[in-house]
This record gives sequence, C-alpha cells and structure tokens, in this order.
Amino acid sequence: MYEILLVIYLIVAIALVGFVLIQQGKGADMGSSFGAGASATVFGSSGAGNFMTKTTTVLATIFFVLSIVLGNLTAGQIKKTDEWENLESAPAAQTVTEDASDVPVEEPKSTNPDVPN
Repeated sequence: MYEILLVIYLIVAIALVGFVLIQQGKGADMGSSFGAGASATVFGSSGAGNFMTKTTTVLATIFFVLSIVLGNLTAGQIKKTDEWENLESAPAAQTVTEDASDVPVEEPKSTNPDVPN
C-alpha cells in the first residue's frame, strides 16, 4: 500500500509541476483580452484559464493530502531505539603510571626480503 501511494505521489508531483509551468502568467491575459490568439486556443478564449486553474488546484490538494498520509505512514514505520543501545561495552580506559619516554619503542620490521632488518 505504501509503495502504491508513493508512486501516485510521484506522478501527481510531476503533473503538478507540468501544469504550473504550462500556465500563462497574469500579464499574458492583457493581450488575449483584445482578441490576440483567442481563436487559436484549444479551450476557447477563457476556457483554458479555468481548466488549468481547476486542474492545478485539484492536483495541489491531492499532493498535500498524499504528503500528510505518507508522512503519517512513515512515522509509524520508524522504530524508535536508543542510539547507544546497540554499542558493545568498551573496556574501561587503563591508566598509565609510567612516563611515556621510558617505554622502549619497537620499530616495525620490513616484510620486503630485499631490505635488511
């Protein structure tokens, strides 16, 4: 069910972006009110604006409703655990009583047979 809603959500989001990009701005209505290109539109002189506006409103409403539903479904799926719960217990830090300069340091031996040790 969650995956189906997620696919529908994606399709609605893409369609909403497409319808918003296709719509004309408010400044474009000035030229069409004087008859420029009104006969060339598919929906008539005023039909495209109403159709596009209603479709965008419906898609936006579906988008927001799906956002809330998917958010609630996702919130129910998250398992709330303590982030420190699964850590293995580390041994307590050992205190060093010697001065670090007194401890001899061994140099690593080379594994290359050509280099003498």
